[in-house]
Amino acid sequence: MALNKFGNDRFEIVYPSTSILAEPPVALVDKVADRHGTRAVAEAYLEYLYSGQGQEIVARHYFRPRLAAAAKTGPDFPQLKLFTVDAVFGGWQKAQKTHFDDGGTFDQIYRH
Repeated sequence: MALNKFGNDRFEIVYPSTSILAEPPVALVDKVADRHGTRAVAEAYLEYLYSGQGQEIVARHYFRPRLAAAAKTGPDFPQLKLFTVDAVFGGWQKAQKTHFDDGGTFDQIYRH
């Protein structure tokens, strides 16, 4: 996105060889959907989000799509070895405690 906005000659983008597979959660909140009468729309959105067409929109907005075929509609996504927080760090709760709670790895690095 930065290259498109400011020009290829203004930036060099360095990609790591490995990266965390970012999987932001999405959910339908039953009480809210039922209270507002939006269950059908919310369910349709969730189904569309992970459809081929929905994933193409994701790719066009510079996010790596979950479906590899959808990546053809967006920018060139470099090949990276992707890993999950669960596989490498033992899940989000453990990663939070180890790396981001007071006194965690982030604090230790930040102090130096």
